[in-house]
Amino acid sequence: MGSPQFSGPILQALVDDELFNVVGVVTQPDRPKGRGRKLIPPPVKELAQNLTIPVVQPIRLQRDEGVKEQLRSWAPDVIVVAAFGQILKPDILDLPEYGCINVHTSLLPRWRGASPIQAALLHGDEVTGVTIMKMDPGMDTGPIISRETYRIPDGITYGELETVLSNMGAALLMATLPDYMNGKIALITQDDLLATKAPLINKKDGLLDFSQPGKTLVQKVRAFNPWPSAFILFYGQNFKILKAHFIEDQSVEKGMFLIKEKLPAIGCDDGWLVLDEVQPAGKKKMDGVVFLRGNREKWLNELG
Repeated sequence: MGSPQFSGPILQALVDDELFNVVGVVTQPDRPKGRGRKLIPPPVKELAQNLTIPVVQPIRLQRDEGVKEQLRSWAPDVIVVAAFGQILKPDILDLPEYGCINVHTSLLPRWRGASPIQAALLHGDEVTGVTIMKMDPGMDTGPIISRETYRIPDGITYGELETVLSNMGAALLMATLPDYMNGKIALITQDDLLATKAPLINKKDGLLDFSQPGKTLVQKVRAFNPWPSAFILFYGQNFKILKAHFIEDQSVEKGMFLIKEKLPAIGCDDGWLVLDEVQPAGKKKMDGVVFLRGNREKWLNELG
């Protein structure tokens, strides 16, 4: 069970391993996107179809008796879940002999919830990782089967880190599943007292507040690239900030637009947020220097 690009390497790893036979894929419905609102399939559906694996796409799995019956007919020994995006109830969790196994992109119990990678970047974590856990009815509360740690490099974005953790999760899953299903791994109960929550990210969360410290703003830029993107309003339109760095300066006027290091910059609580890569409304992403070539005066005249 999975939907976004993150789930692809995990599905591919299961297909490539001769020990396992993938009998079906459960993913989210196709969604309308773009100006034409054309229905676009989830990446996992496209991969599954290329691999000639049956696919079902329930709007709400718990309410779709037809899909539940399909799951029962597949008679899976284990269900692997990777960013599926729907809550599973006991009737699904208890269906396979070995339960439902989740590939979660944090070191549980830290960052339970919908946005663990973004939460780690937003809070400036130095390390993150992948946890393979046996699911229970709670939100990422099930026992831990295995974990692997990853030190977060400086400057890495959400999209880049997601790719790293997806591949890491696929490798860890394949190293874990055989021993787990053979009863060779002792499961570890999570300590709820150490748990933190990673709530769902919304588009509006990307709007930057320049009363905040520069370090916080840089963390937001990294955590929201590529989605929902950190942004400001520039002449009334959304102006995405894709990469940025911070220059400390205690004499800055918050919200002031200036040029620093030949790049567009905005004053914040304790210095300057310097914009390395941007995407103006209706344009492709570009280097901050390139943006200023045609917008220098407009930038300096912007009141914020």
